[in-house]
Amino acid sequence: MIESHPLTTHLRPKNPDQWSVDRFTINRDRELRDPSVLAAGITTNITGCRADIIIYDDVEVPNTCGTHEKRLSLRERLNESRFILAAGGRQLFIGTPHSYFSIYAPKARKEINEERPYLDGFKRKEIPILNKLGRSNWPEQFNRKDIDQIKAQVGPQKFQSQMMLKPVNINESRLDTTLLQHYDADLEPHEAMGILYLRLNGKKIISCSSWWDPSYGGAKNDHSVFAIIFTDERGHHYLHHIAYIKTGESDLSEATDQCHQIAQIAKKYFVPSIAIETNGIGKFLPGILRNELAKEKINCAVIEKTSTTSKQTRILEAFDVTLAAEALSVHCSVKKTPFIHEMMEWQPTAKNGFDDGLDAVAGALSLEPVRIKRVYFPSRQSWEKAGGVYQAKTEFDL
Repeated sequence: MIESHPLTTHLRPKNPDQWSVDRFTINRDRELRDPSVLAAGITTNITGCRADIIIYDDVEVPNTCGTHEKRLSLRERLNESRFILAAGGRQLFIGTPHSYFSIYAPKARKEINEERPYLDGFKRKEIPILNKLGRSNWPEQFNRKDIDQIKAQVGPQKFQSQMMLKPVNINESRLDTTLLQHYDADLEPHEAMGILYLRLNGKKIISCSSWWDPSYGGAKNDHSVFAIIFTDERGHHYLHHIAYIKTGESDLSEATDQCHQIAQIAKKYFVPSIAIETNGIGKFLPGILRNELAKEKINCAVIEKTSTTSKQTRILEAFDVTLAAEALSVHCSVKKTPFIHEMMEWQPTAKNGFDDGLDAVAGALSLEPVRIKRVYFPSRQSWEKAGGVYQAKTEFDL
């Protein structure tokens, strides 16, 4: 445009030293090190530059926000870019949301512990494809027939996200997080007649199950996760604690460090038994864990479990009925872990996804039997005369 438009040709220098597709310098009255315009990808290292205006054009796309880790990385890169902004400079974000946890979300997402929206303080201008009356905001570009066709082709979720500018989960996860119940109560232990009793969220706890899905070596897509489930008299489940185990902060070996952390968690929450998935690296961990429990004098059994069904099947079997019955509550601390994100983005057909938290919780749920509260009816006369017990009155004197 600068080269061809009659009103801008004077901006092109006679001997341009920077005149390319990703940067150029126009005629200006100052000698500056940086070009007039620099274009760079969001992952490009631009440290050392200085800018008066930064335009973020479609930085949020599926490749940069498809997972929890990618969304964290995107925010880190955007935060770093602000260090090159000159005093009094401006920032302009142009784009459409591709995730419920979008950087464009108008409200803070409590699920990821946001206290305010990412772009809080920015002036917002939103122009969806349809106005409040359901009419096209660009009738010369998109008539109603074209809009309906787009909606039919991309589906309602992506249409709401891309065309109506409403941050939603475009992956349409198999598991519905809205069916989860939430609570913030702490575990209440008390002892009577030498017996320990537990109450949680005002309910008497009658059982506890825990599952450890171990991982070793710090694999990027594989986490070591420990989940604890409590169950009350009504058969309602409480995901009270889930830990994504991290190592490297002690002098212990990685395996011993993990077992030591598990033992401390079991002690804190009065866990009676720990089930360990012994597929793969889990084969040698039960012995180490028993030693750590013995050192801490923790009365907790270690149960070795071998999974023979696929991870996808285990997750579906554990969560489908439980969520449909709205029989699973999660503690507020669980929101600070990747578990909710895993649940929102999980697909049974997805490969190499982040689902270790789901797998650990599914394992713990599988150990809990189905409980149906017994209902007692008042006694009534049976119509089956042949049945029943009778006592005869006799006057025999033997």
